[in-house]
Order: sequence, then C-alpha cells, then structure tokens
Amino acid sequence: MNELLTSIATKKMQLDALRPVSHSALLALQKSYDVDLTYTSNAIEGNTLTLRETAELIEHGITVGGKPLRDHLEAVDHYDAVLWVRELAAKTTPITEGTVCELHRRIVSRSQPEIGGVYSILPRRIAGSPVVFPNAVKIPELMRAYGTWISQVAPEPTTSFDAHYRLVAIHPFSDGNGRTARLVMNILLLRGGYPPVAVRPEDRKAYLDTLEHASIKEDLTPFQTFMHQRLDATLEEYLKVLREAQPSRSETT
Repeated sequence: MNELLTSIATKKMQLDALRPVSHSALLALQKSYDVDLTYTSNAIEGNTLTLRETAELIEHGITVGGKPLRDHLEAVDHYDAVLWVRELAAKTTPITEGTVCELHRRIVSRSQPEIGGVYSILPRRIAGSPVVFPNAVKIPELMRAYGTWISQVAPEPTTSFDAHYRLVAIHPFSDGNGRTARLVMNILLLRGGYPPVAVRPEDRKAYLDTLEHASIKEDLTPFQTFMHQRLDATLEEYLKVLREAQPSRSETT
C-alpha cells in the first residue's frame, strides 16, 4: 500500500505540474470521462448499453432498438448527475445529507422518479450476498450522522473511498445506492484535484468482493487498496492524455 500511495502522490504532482490545461483539451477530456463514468457505473449494476451506445445516446440522442427504455433513461439520468457533480466539485459548500438525497434524486429522475431522494422503508438485500443492511427504521438517524461526518472531511482519496463505503453500508435508498456512492466519492476526489474514478465492468467482482469483505469483516483494507489502485490507473490515463494534448516546444516557440 505504501508503494501505491507513493505512486499516486507522484502522479498527482505530475498532474498539477501540467495545469492549467487548455480549455478545449479539458472539455474534451471531461466529456470523454463523464460518458465513461456513466457507462461503467450503470454497467456494473446491470445496464445493457455498451460504451458506444451510451455515448451515442448522450451526444446525439440515438436510442438502441431492442434495449430496455429504462436502460436509456438511466444513462441520461446518470450523465446529468455527473454534470451536477462537476458543478458541486467546483464549489466550496459542504456536502450534506441533503446533497446526497438530491444527487440520488437526479440519478433516478427519469428511470424511477418515485424513489428519488426518498429513504427506503423496507428491508434491502443484495441477491446472493450475505450482507445485512441496517433496519430501515434507523436510516434517517444514520444518514443525519453521515451528513454531519461528510460535511467535515478533507477531500482526499482515503476519505473519499471511506465516504463511498459508509453510504453503501447504510444503503438508504430502494435502488441506486452504488451509483450515488460512487458519485459522492468523486465529488471529494474532484475537490482534491484528482480525476474522477470509475469502477469498470471487468472489475465488478473484485469491487463487490471487497465491499462485502468490509461489511462482514469490518476491514476496509482490501476495498481501500482496490480503490487506490483504480485511482493510480486513472491518474496514469489522465497524464497520458494531457501530455499528448500539450503543445510541443517547437509549436510554442
């Protein structure tokens, strides 16, 4: 883990050294990653749209025949929520319980508007998992405490991943908890000057296994390690793209 933290710190310094990035390069990079965030976050929850189909829907409004309407609505909802996350990340206002509920409302605003920002009053379970979530009666109290905690934390990787886990562990909503937790995490990462991190479909099993381990064993080490690895890989990707976008010396002299 120490080597991983050193690698992340080094890449973060390299990223900071490339700033400020040209506005056009930054917009192109953000658009690409925001579409990717939408595709990956929905895909690991069972959405059937491919990356290309997600991009075509978001950029051109092109729907895919034979794919469920809900999958299309989830993609549009999530992308809109990502744009809101970027707005929030650019501000200094604290993240609160209300922020989390509003984020969830946006994530399901078209696909499941009836549950948007509303705490579940029923038991919540994940099929095939032994994890037991808190009694629904306790959700309001747990979310108040979560809101107080997250409003005061520093925007750094360890706390952003902790914020992700804590929200998933409460599982306050009937659906969309994972998507909400991953975007809450990314608000903190963006505020800390890091790129947003996506959990790819091919990493789904490892991701869910580490979350399950954290819940059952009360040990976040595997989850923190997994998420730091994803951050390290994402920083590497960002650096590569930004370096390619930088004008060469011959172009600037």
